Amino acid sequence: MSEKWDRRFLDLARHIADWSKDPSTKVGCVVVGADREIRSTGFNGFPRGISDDAGRLTDRAKKYPLICHAEENAIMHAARIGMTLKDCVAYVTWPPCSRCARSLIQAGVSEIVYPEGCEIPDRWREDFDTSHGMLAEAGVVVRSA
Repeated sequence: MSEKWDRRFLDLARHIADWSKDPSTKVGCVVVGADREIRSTGFNGFPRGISDDAGRLTDRAKKYPLICHAEENAIMHAARIGMTLKDCVAYVTWPPCSRCARSLIQAGVSEIVYPEGCEIPDRWREDFDTSHGMLAEAGVVVRSA
């Protein structure tokens, strides 16, 4: 896709990231098909169907096991509506972790685009290196725009 479309879809992913229920993990994902149609979207938060209304969980240890990553939410949403993500491009606001990389590979996504200049904290660097290795081995193109 062109730089113009890359920017548009990354801007949309940033907008979707603002829907996240946890401000410390604001990540958005937009999965786009070959003819630039949006196939699915997702953001970090509770998966649909899991209620967080019971007292609005505040204990992070209890809350995080229920958190789904943006990419996984997009994949689950596509599966629910019968939409294939094979050979699609995933625009994300943050490079995928190894867990999301595995999910994107299984979904058949062919390319992942994230914003230039993402500063990866040292504590996550090893996981992101693992993730990029997995994606490269699977033939998934990863680039920043």
